[in-house]
Parts: sequence; structure tokens; C-alpha cells
Amino acid sequence: MLIFASYDNILHAFARNKEVVHTYGGHKARIHLLQPFGDHVISVDVDNILIVWNIQSEEKYLQVDFDKATFAVSAVLHPSTYLNKILLGSEQGSLQLWNIRSNKLLYSFPGWHLAVTTLEQAPAVDVVAVGLVSGHIIVHNIKFDETLMKFQQDWGPITAISFRTDGHPVMAAGSPVGHIALWDLEEKKLMCQMQDAHSTAIAGMSFVPGEPLLITNGADNAIRVWIFDGPGGTGRILRSRMGHSAPPTKIRYHGQNGEQILSAGQDGTLQSFSTVHEKFNKSLGRGSINKKKSKKKGLKLDTMVLPPITVFASEVAHQSDWDNIVACHQGYITCTTWNYQKSSMGAHKLRPEEFSKHKPIDIHATAVDITSCGNFAVIGLSTGQVDVYNMQSGIHRGLYGKERAHEGAIRGVAVDGLNQLVITAGSEGLIKFWKFKTKDLIYSTELPSSPSGLLLHRDSGILGIAFDDFSINALDIETRKIVRTFSGHHGRINDMTFSPDGRWLITSSMDCTIKTWDLPSGCLIDCFLVDSAAVSLTMSPTGDFLASTHVDDLGIYLWSNRSLYSLVSLRPLPADYEPSVVTCPSTCPVQDVDVAGDEETCDEMIEYVSPEQLGEQLVTLSSLPESRWKNLLSLDIIKKKNKPREPPKVPKSAPFFIPTVPGLIPRYIAPEEGNDTQSKVVNLGVLAQKSDFYIQLEEALSTNEYTAPLRLLKSLGPSNIEIELRGLAPEGGGSMEVMLSFLRMIEMMLIKKYNFELAQAYLALFLKLHLKILSSEPDLLEAVSRLSVQLEETWIHLRTLFSQSLCVLTYVKSALL
Repeated sequence: MLIFASYDNILHAFARNKEVVHTYGGHKARIHLLQPFGDHVISVDVDNILIVWNIQSEEKYLQVDFDKATFAVSAVLHPSTYLNKILLGSEQGSLQLWNIRSNKLLYSFPGWHLAVTTLEQAPAVDVVAVGLVSGHIIVHNIKFDETLMKFQQDWGPITAISFRTDGHPVMAAGSPVGHIALWDLEEKKLMCQMQDAHSTAIAGMSFVPGEPLLITNGADNAIRVWIFDGPGGTGRILRSRMGHSAPPTKIRYHGQNGEQILSAGQDGTLQSFSTVHEKFNKSLGRGSINKKKSKKKGLKLDTMVLPPITVFASEVAHQSDWDNIVACHQGYITCTTWNYQKSSMGAHKLRPEEFSKHKPIDIHATAVDITSCGNFAVIGLSTGQVDVYNMQSGIHRGLYGKERAHEGAIRGVAVDGLNQLVITAGSEGLIKFWKFKTKDLIYSTELPSSPSGLLLHRDSGILGIAFDDFSINALDIETRKIVRTFSGHHGRINDMTFSPDGRWLITSSMDCTIKTWDLPSGCLIDCFLVDSAAVSLTMSPTGDFLASTHVDDLGIYLWSNRSLYSLVSLRPLPADYEPSVVTCPSTCPVQDVDVAGDEETCDEMIEYVSPEQLGEQLVTLSSLPESRWKNLLSLDIIKKKNKPREPPKVPKSAPFFIPTVPGLIPRYIAPEEGNDTQSKVVNLGVLAQKSDFYIQLEEALSTNEYTAPLRLLKSLGPSNIEIELRGLAPEGGGSMEVMLSFLRMIEMMLIKKYNFELAQAYLALFLKLHLKILSSEPDLLEAVSRLSVQLEETWIHLRTLFSQSLCVLTYVKSALL
């Protein structure tokens, strides 16, 4: 039910692999041995104190202090069927059998005068395998204190022992160099060896009970499952999970689906990690000068190993045809190619021809980029030389500049998305633009400081430049102008990454901060502190995750983009903003610390209500759908189109009892054709009542408040609006005063400049319906002429603005910048 794990001097019990259910604190020194024991768990620390804990109550059941000089505990085992008893091995070589219920020493084994490194229960009762520091394995009967058999391996101390329990009398032993020896217990001899099972010492090994499966792990951050189903008794890898055995130095998302992260580590390996599931992880291996020679020598004696990768570039195009990753190595002039499909190092070694015979000491590759088509690699050297190579053949295709592109070392190279431009930055503070094909220099400009790195967002053409003075610039490669400058970091910029849409630039620095800069507004919108500085950053092409690796940390951490699933304030942070320390994400669900602080900004954003009118100078339109006002002038045409060809006929209602004609054969009486032609239309004439709109317009004459009638008019449909406006004229039951009131309402709408399109539509319909009356009445004519002047002024102002905007748009579309 529980998994026990110790960290420093504290012991934890985990349930369901994620929840800490018990914590046992009482040791003063680091715990180095653990042994679960029924309802108890035994732990031993480096100060030689053994504590037996009660699992449920978390209390000490027993504490035994051993003298380091005479008995330093180095191994613990509970022999099967030995009730309440544990066997302890020591660095002095003796063994002791204790009853921990009564706290008595039952028996002391003299041992072999060599330190015991491991104890393991054999499948047979009373039999225990003892691993010694000399490389001996003693298979010993503890009941009679007799040695049954003795083995010795040549690779140093025994680090782990395990027995097969599926019917084969085989014992496996681990060594500090990563080899595994398999011993046949019946023949009492070495059966076979599994060399380089791990690249470091075997830390633990265990055969699965009743199955031919061996699980091993080591300090190389790998856990492997071996299956023994082949001839000769040796095992092959069935499954494995592995990470870097030394901290990663550079990570980049590979491909466009955001599912693979390529990672180069200080251990010299290049690995691919999946963000979906660990079963899709794969290792591309270690860099090697000569792969064939390396394979012959094995991992330990390999002198052909290349130094760790510092920078690399990958491209998905043509990855099934040839190598698609190119990498620079620390202090090494040769760049290597790698094949993602084959999960191995590629065929080509890319270096200038003048260094093909000898390897210079002080020259190394510093920057690299691959074209978006996957055909060419551009490599910058510490001498200032920039070369182009073909990825398929590895052939040198030329260099930029006569001899070298820059006076100083190359700090970054970038190729645009269409293979038109190559951008290079040198440590002397110059940035240069070259034609990709002809290798001609197009443009060169001096930077404000010496650059430390380049990053190009190919889709938007924005180039991020990090400087040695800890500032960051964004340069537009179309206009070749610096468009944004950011400062705020207090340490060297380690890495930069763009969001997929190119709106954000995320940077990490040695001051342990990760900052998000918003390029359109030029503001810092997010900043947080981490415990150890982020060495490398990469943002998913789908925008859902930010991946980071940190100083002296083996893992790759994924941060989710909160703006995708919740409302996040993108307001700039204040100048005196103090970032809070955020714990790195883990598999254990931890309550987010800074959630409470963010809720306030989110609430503010939710409560924000846009005012009816942003400014008095602006023309504001209503939010009504077009169908409510656009067709007011053409209502008569629509009605004609929608007029039915013939009036609908009312179906005759059948009588309850259908009458029949008397006779031998019963027949129904045929229904009589009714001739009901009386008109249903009533001429209202003088009976017409005043509508609500009419009453409100009358009231507005005295109060001069026109919001109520306007609100009522906005709620009506096109047909009802026409009826209301017809009813304003004297022949429809209206009056001149009400018509004047309507014109004043329109005037008020035009002065305030809101519901602008409704004012136009209502006025147009009003003029169309009542043009004769308006022209004959002097009061109405005066009001209409006032409206005409006002309309013209507003329209001239609007037309000027429209013309300006259209001119700018046309210029931007057509002009060559």
C-alpha cells in the first residue's frame, strides 16, 4: 500500500504514488538504509542509529545505537520465516541477528573480515547472499552458519544482488562500473555478463517474482526492464525510462505539434522527451568522433566521445530523407548532424576544409541555424567565419564575407523563413544582413552593446537580440530598425523564446527570473522568480506550454500558459514590482501560491463595463442588428414581395356526427359550399388610440427628455416603426407638435452622436412618409433645415477621417518599405 522514501534525515510514506501520508522525523543525520517490516519500518542513518517506526502512529517503537568503531551498519535484511528478526551487515565484516520485538542480539556471525555492501534473501529458506567490498558474493546458510558457495567478480564491490524465482537457479550481481554478472547456482559458475547495462554504478536490481524480468536502475538517471528470453541466458532491454545523467544545457521544441522536446545535456547525450507520455521518449545517443571505434571500446574506455552540445537547431522538413539536426559542441570546431527518425548521430561532420587534417585548439563553433526547408545549415565560428553546408551531402557551399563575416566571434546566426536573408551578429557589436544565395552583404548596423545571442521568429520577422549588458532588443528584419528595447534583468541572459504568434518574448536570466515581454505594447507583463536560474527556455509551437531547464537540475519543467484557460490581466507590471518565488512544477499536486494575488486583477477585468459613448467627439453606433434599421426605407417593396398570392382558406370544421342519406346503402351528405364574403377589416378612423410612443413624444415636448421615446423605438421591429411614424401625421391621428417633437429627438441624437445609424434610418423613413406635410408647414421646415446643416457638418468630419484611413491602408499595402 505504501512506498517509503527518505530525503536527508526525514522519512516519508507515499500512498498512490503522489500523496505523502506519513512523515517520520527523528534522525539527526542522513538516512541511508530502509527496510519495511510488517506494521513497522526500519531506518538506519549514517551516524549508525537504527530506529524502528510504527507505520500508522508515526512513533518510535525502538531505537538502537551502534558503535561505529565496532559495528557500522551497512546492510539490513529480514530473513524470510524469521519472526521479528533482522539481519544486519557491517563495514567491519561481521553480521548480527537481532530480535527487534525483545531488543535482543540473538547471534553474531564472525563474517569474512571484509565490509558487507549488500544482503539479499535467496529463494531457499535460511539462505542469504552476502555481497562484499572485495567483489565476493557469499551464499551463506544463517541457520547453521555455513558457507554454501562463493563467487567473485572482477569489477569491484558488489552493489546489488537479486535471485530469479521463475524456476531458473540464477543470481544476478551489480557492479560499480555498470556491468551485471549472472551466476548459475547449480553449476556454481559464471553464466554470462551484461556489460554496460548502465553507464554508472548499478544502484538497485530486482527480479520480478515468478517472471523472467529484471528491473535495474543507476545514477545515470535510467531505469531499465530486462527480459531473459534469448539463448545463452543473457537479457535484452524490454522497456526503459531515462533522463539526462547531467543537467541539460539546451532545449528546443521539435516539430509543429508541440509534442517533442529535444534536449542536449552535459552528459554529451541528445534526447527527445515527449510531452504526451513517457513511452514516446527516446535517446539519440552520445556524440562520437568515430562511431565504429566507440562501439568496439565500450562506454568506459571510449576516448572518442565528443564534448557536450552547447547549441543545436532542428527542422522537420525532409527529416525522413536525411539528417535534420545540427549541433555545436563545447570548445570543438566540428559540428555534428543527427537523425531524428533513426534516433542516432548522423553521417556528416561539418567543419571548414582547411581544418580537415588538423584540429585547432582555440577555434570552435559558436552558433548554428537550419533553413526552414531543411536543406542547408549555417554555422558561425569563434573566428568570425560563417559557413553554409548542405545537410544531405555535408558539402561546404560557401562562406559569408571574403574570409570572415565579422571581426569578433559569431554570437548568433539566423536564416529567415524564405531563405532570402542570413542575419549574423558578432561580438564586436555589429549585426549584418546577407543575401542567402549570392552571399552579398546587404546591410550592416552597429548595436548599442555587444550581443550575447540571437533568436528569430520566422513568421513575424522579429529578431530578439540579448546583450552583454543584460538588455534585450527586438529588431524588425523588414525595416532593419530596432523596434523595442527592454531592460530589467540583473544577470546574463541565458535564453529567449517567442510565443507562437510572436506577441510575447520570454527571457530567462542568471538573476533567477523568467520575464514575459509584450512586444506590441513594449511592456513587461509577467515576471516570476525560481529557486535556480533557468538555463534554457522553449515555448510550444501550439502555445500551451513553456519548457525550462535549470542550473544543476536534471529535469525539464513544463509551465502551462494560464491565458489559454482563464482570464489573465495583460496590464504592464508596475516599476516597483517585486516578483514572488514560484516552486518548480512537480508531479505532486501543490496548491498554487500566487493564485490569490491574481484574482483581484481578474475581477477588475470582469467588472469592467464599456461606457455608452467613449468620447463626445466620436460617432457611436447602436448595437442593434442590421435587420432592425437597414430595411426601413424598402419596407413597401419587401411587403409586396411577401404578399400572399391568395388569402388563406379556413378549413371547414367537420360535425361531430356526420349526417348520412337514408337508404339501403348508407352514404354521407356532401358538405354545402359556404359563401361568406363579409370583410373583416374595420376602418378605425376616429377610434384610433394614441400609442405609447406618441404619448412619450408629447411629454418630451415639455420635459425635453428624449431617452424614453428612443428606447421604445429601439425595441420595436421595422413594421411597427413604420406604423408609429405614419401615426405622427395629422391624417393618421397625429399632430404637428408631435412631428416637431420627433424631429427634436433626431436632433438630440445627432448632437450626442450616439445611435448614429438609427438616427439616419429613422429620419430617412420620416422624410419619405411625410415630405408633403414637412414642406407645407414653416415650423417643421425650419426644424428640418437645422437638421440638414447638422448632418452635413458631421458627415464632412467623418468623410475626412475615412479618407485618411483609406489612404494610409492603401499606402501600407502597396508601398515598398
